[in-house]
Amino acid sequence: MTLSLQGLYQLLRIPLAVQDDIEIRGVSSLEHAGPQDLCFAEDAGQADAVSRSAALLVLVGEGFPEIPGKRLLRVSAPRDLFFEIALRFVPDSINQGVHPTAVIDLDARLGTGVEVGACAVIAAGVRVGSGSRIGPGVYLGPGVRIGNDCLLGANVTVLGGSVLGDRCILHPGARIGGDGFGYRWDGTAHRKVPQLGCVVIEDDVEVGCNSCIDRATLGITRIGRGTKIDNLVQVAHNVSIGPHSILVSQSGIAGSSSLGQGVVLAGQVAISDHLKVGDGARIGGQAGVVKDVPAMAAMFGTPARPLKQALRESAALTRLPGALRQMERQQQTIDQLEARLASLEEASRTVAGD
Repeated sequence: MTLSLQGLYQLLRIPLAVQDDIEIRGVSSLEHAGPQDLCFAEDAGQADAVSRSAALLVLVGEGFPEIPGKRLLRVSAPRDLFFEIALRFVPDSINQGVHPTAVIDLDARLGTGVEVGACAVIAAGVRVGSGSRIGPGVYLGPGVRIGNDCLLGANVTVLGGSVLGDRCILHPGARIGGDGFGYRWDGTAHRKVPQLGCVVIEDDVEVGCNSCIDRATLGITRIGRGTKIDNLVQVAHNVSIGPHSILVSQSGIAGSSSLGQGVVLAGQVAISDHLKVGDGARIGGQAGVVKDVPAMAAMFGTPARPLKQALRESAALTRLPGALRQMERQQQTIDQLEARLASLEEASRTVAGD
């Protein structure tokens, strides 16, 4: 992928003062940019980094200082514009068509322009929407529905009955629709509870590498539209996640819990079963949530509690060793005073006896 300077300026509807045939061949950070790369800088504090960078062109804010010898393009939101342009440099094809080693059941239906990578397996009753790309080694179980313009990376598994909306991205190794962890104790052994539900993933959801979303015991495990799930996340059976939520790496949600809209779980957060987390709640890293969380709450710690309370308690804990030493010194003083008082009392009784 290349993008000429003239093409970039035309894209942004900015007149190019000098007709230049130089081409942008990549995007990079200021530190690692080569002489044909596009970069961005957001504030004047990055001026030295821009000066040292070998970048061909740097997107900067309106008030960024001039740097002699550097080609700067002033825009209102350099970061946002940079990543919009960077999307043009993402490889947009897995296989260009259906690889000859792919195994596709005669009852499966692929939409217009679908690509299927090497050794993928597509079972009976699968429906894949137009423009979707199925990576190498992917398995789509019976009756799976994949929407339009989805991307399934290498070795993704989507088990029977699962449904994906449009423009979903499943990164390599994601597992969708595995059995929920359900057992009952009959007095002698753990007996498996049949997992007969499904997973529904709505439009524009992204699921990271090696994350797992379990099918419902009965009913639906649902991931709301626009939600973004990091690598190594566990979503258990019958969980419901509202639209536009964020689940960061190694977080886990136990069975039948529900998250509202716009919820953020930081890394390694654990949500216990049958809980409700309200809209817009923020849960800090490694928190353990054991009761319902109200909307817009900021929680931290284990057990999770309001952020300000948790920070006060944490600060108090740092003072605890000093407080204990002070208490020990005070106790020593009290012991000495008590011993002296007892000595004085003994002396007083001796004088009185004389």
